[in-house]
Amino acid sequence: MAHQALWSGRFREPLSEIALNFSSSIDLDRLLYEEDIAGSIAHVEMLAAAKVLTAAEGRRIRTALKTIKKEIESGKAPLTAGTAEDIHMAVEQRLIQKLGPLGGKLHTGRSRNDQIALDERLYLRSAIRDISKLLVNLQRVVLYKAEKYFGVIMPGYTHLQRAQPVMLSHHLLAYIGMLERDFERLQDCRRRLNKSPLGAAALAGTSFPLDRTMVARRLEFDGIVENSIDAVSDRDYLLEFIAACSILMMHLSRFAEELVIWSSTEFGTVHISDAYTTGSSIMPQKKNPDMAELVRGKTGRVYGALISLLTTMKGLPLAYNRDMQEDKLPMFETVQTTRQCVYMFSHLLVHTTFDKNRMAEELRTDFLTATDMADYLVRNGVPFRDAHTITGSVVSYCVGHRMYFGNLDLETLKSFSPVFEADVFKFILPQASIEEKRSAGSTAPDEVKKQIVHWTTVLSKRRV
Repeated sequence: MAHQALWSGRFREPLSEIALNFSSSIDLDRLLYEEDIAGSIAHVEMLAAAKVLTAAEGRRIRTALKTIKKEIESGKAPLTAGTAEDIHMAVEQRLIQKLGPLGGKLHTGRSRNDQIALDERLYLRSAIRDISKLLVNLQRVVLYKAEKYFGVIMPGYTHLQRAQPVMLSHHLLAYIGMLERDFERLQDCRRRLNKSPLGAAALAGTSFPLDRTMVARRLEFDGIVENSIDAVSDRDYLLEFIAACSILMMHLSRFAEELVIWSSTEFGTVHISDAYTTGSSIMPQKKNPDMAELVRGKTGRVYGALISLLTTMKGLPLAYNRDMQEDKLPMFETVQTTRQCVYMFSHLLVHTTFDKNRMAEELRTDFLTATDMADYLVRNGVPFRDAHTITGSVVSYCVGHRMYFGNLDLETLKSFSPVFEADVFKFILPQASIEEKRSAGSTAPDEVKKQIVHWTTVLSKRRV
């Protein structure tokens, strides 16, 4: 059946069913019904204040819009393909059904171009608040683990090769710092997107005496997008949001990767609760870290959303183009995926334990304090480059004789350098290694305590 659109006045033929189904976005943007109706109510109140509508007309339209919202929520006014092209037309059509010609006055002085920009900004503002709350909760979980395992020493890695001893707490706190920058990026994004585009109309503004600032205040925006063309023709606020979420997901993915690796038999330093792992359909012994793997895998969805929208926008002339309708799926995909993954990761981490005994064994059977041995030589007058070479020779000797630093005696060490004395052995213990660190922000226990105190203060005061 042919579709009769609200914009069909200049057309001789109605939009075909094929074209309607191809161009309709109602299946996606129906998720914006709350934002669309909130924007419409603010718009109508402003029209009444500006005398474009009478006070009585404004009240009738506002009441009907609130009723339509309840109808949508209860299912009495289903928003499905074929009912309208998009959420804007669906709400307006329903309003006209209720109020007759008066309902047609809702759209005075605005366009779907500024409507959708408004709806998206309202939606993203709410999404940023939700994700930020989840992000702060995840930081608190990481902080709890850092406090719980304070004093546990683990092998630190570079190139996925054992490097130096570090406190497990120090390693975990590194992720709090990363997540903090993710939080800050989201707040910066919210600040930039929190401007109202409504009143820009299609691109040139309108001849009606609209009070754009009044609408912005009613919707709790910080102001208006000043240029009417800019207001409807860009999606940089959405790109910035997806980019921030992409970086956040990258951090989650790296953390997830470590849990996957550390929970393997080869590492065995992490144990994830049965409630957050799965088994194999064929191998009865398997315990798979699927939740961590899924967080790692879902990161690609958010990356894909970013590339998709960047590609959509890169060649568009000003102002609005229908290509921009394709921004909904990347937006919704990013919000849903990021929200789910941050929430899941918090629960996953709560139900993850770290094996301090296995970590201690890994520290004992390796050469993680080689740098400390070189530093010992430097403190006793040996140039660092020479100390590096000497220590490397000691390591090579141990590898060739299938032994570790703990198996060496002073006589053997002196064969490499006469500078070695008996006190070297206390400097090449993992505990001594971390306690000897002096630089700010290092893995020294006192420095790690400072970090814990800092984040405890920051996160206890944080309100989103």
